[in-house]
Amino acid sequence: MNVAFIPVRGGSKSIPLKNIKYICGRPLVYWVIKAACGCEYIDKVYVATDSEQIKRTVESFQAGMEGSLFDKVEVIGRSAKSASDTASTEFAMLEFAKNYEFDHIVLVQATSPLLRSDDLNRGFQIFNSEGTDSVLSVVRQKRFHWANDEKGYTYPTNYDVFCRPRRQEFDGYLVENGAFYISSKKALLKSKNRVSGNIKAVEMSEDTFFEIDEPSDWIIIEALMKKNGIAAFVEVPEIKMFLTDCDGCLTDGGMYYSEKGDELKKFNTRDGMGFALLRKMGIITGIITSENVDLNRRRGKKLKLDILEMGCKNKLEKVTKICSQYGISLQNVCYIGDDVNDLTVIGAVGYGCCPKDAVREVKEAADYITEAKGGKGVIREVVEIISGQRKNAE
Repeated sequence: MNVAFIPVRGGSKSIPLKNIKYICGRPLVYWVIKAACGCEYIDKVYVATDSEQIKRTVESFQAGMEGSLFDKVEVIGRSAKSASDTASTEFAMLEFAKNYEFDHIVLVQATSPLLRSDDLNRGFQIFNSEGTDSVLSVVRQKRFHWANDEKGYTYPTNYDVFCRPRRQEFDGYLVENGAFYISSKKALLKSKNRVSGNIKAVEMSEDTFFEIDEPSDWIIIEALMKKNGIAAFVEVPEIKMFLTDCDGCLTDGGMYYSEKGDELKKFNTRDGMGFALLRKMGIITGIITSENVDLNRRRGKKLKLDILEMGCKNKLEKVTKICSQYGISLQNVCYIGDDVNDLTVIGAVGYGCCPKDAVREVKEAADYITEAKGGKGVIREVVEIISGQRKNAE
């Protein structure tokens, strides 16, 4: 049995109750719990806290609209001694290990909200390789290190100043980022340490180098979370109309040409099923695009869309007019777009969404950023959210 152990104290001095302070629309601890719950190798997620307020906050995740995402979670107590300023994380882990049954444990730290389920999946895949006793998360950095000798002179520790390598030729070095550590219960009890024996590392993105310890870290990490498309779930209004841009949403935004010079586009069949599900729910569907090409017309016809508006220069004006014709409020419209010409619509409708690889300005304005990139099932992902909302409301 594999368990995640997430220790969260209520007594942080640098940022009071920082583990439940909101970042990108959710309490800090929410993000790592969600990542742990999404890891296919983790059977149970234990959140250990000495704070009743933190306990209530975490339990509210299970009671909310996303409750099914947190089925693996159990909030447990921890002793005052293990939650003190002087107690080590290992002390809390050992206290947990003596009272709970498991085979393997991953320590997940709440101060790393950029952690993704995929990072943990890769960590367990490495941990399961032959001869590996422990795994820790790292980032690769390509900076030149210097140190002082006993006389106060400075010297380089990882490169030759007379042969300065170019960045692309420099392997750099690995830095522990504190996001997670995997070990066995047996090794933990024997070594009394989070990692031991034959240790391997899983590399995470360079952005994950940052942890939240000081108020200034908060500003940096929140900006990085937005950059990486990590944003809070927004309650979905009643959707009566579903509209989307074409290129960059239904497609990957690429332009392909045959040997004869014919323009080609790649669409995703899962999105086609998404539109079928919308029709079944009685939701009006359509494409609003600035392009005016026959490929889009043919795709719209095959999808049996109610609306196909091409060559739109002012998308908000067009969407507002369509809503008036159908007697639908903008607040009951879901719109998906990926570029700056979609911004006004995304900001005006009740549920504005964008793909993971949308431009920065659009991601900052969107209510929801999909895990999928353009052309990789963006529409289907949003449809599943709308469908889930309806089921919860019934």
